[in-house]
Amino acid sequence: MSIKQLWSRKFLGNRYILWLLFITNLLGTVYGYIWYGNQLKYTWQEGLIWQLIFVPDSPTASLFFTIALFLLLYPPRRMLGMLAQQLIEALAVVTSVKYGIWAVAIIFAGQWQGDVLVWQDWMLVVSHTAMAVEALLYVRLFHFRRAALAVAIAWTLINDTVDYTFGVYPWLPSVLQDDLGAVEIFTFSLTLFSGLLAWIAWRFARKGHALR
Repeated sequence: MSIKQLWSRKFLGNRYILWLLFITNLLGTVYGYIWYGNQLKYTWQEGLIWQLIFVPDSPTASLFFTIALFLLLYPPRRMLGMLAQQLIEALAVVTSVKYGIWAVAIIFAGQWQGDVLVWQDWMLVVSHTAMAVEALLYVRLFHFRRAALAVAIAWTLINDTVDYTFGVYPWLPSVLQDDLGAVEIFTFSLTLFSGLLAWIAWRFARKGHALR
């Protein structure tokens, strides 16, 4: 099998590949929520119940992508289900690209300032890079439209606003605590960049589909 075939629609849409990625992402999602356990517990104990949904950013992105894969395996038949599928797919792409890049950048920014990386950090680098890559690859199989993409970008910006207004952003390496303002600007900018990448991938996917 050639390298080109590995990102073909036929290969990506193979049910065995879809099931493999579904299981892998589901396990990663569960692990991600466990990873955020202490921060979720802290937020709960502080009585900020409504903010809980905004705490686990990467696992929620992975959850969107996992559900999107499931809906490729078992496509909805009714209009409401199809609209929900489009929104979930758009959220999966924007958030997976955004938090995939964000986590890797923050890990290496911490290392740059003296943080010592351990094996979990390298595992997170690999897994979050995979999040961004697989989301962009699967745009060609997704069904979302511009309206769903706009809602996904808006939701992610709202998430950023809550994170940095109420302090429920992902816990940072200690060496980056004095760079919170720069991290906030990077985070908002990355949301817009991820939305742009998702739109570009969507345009290329539509163009490629029209040529066939």
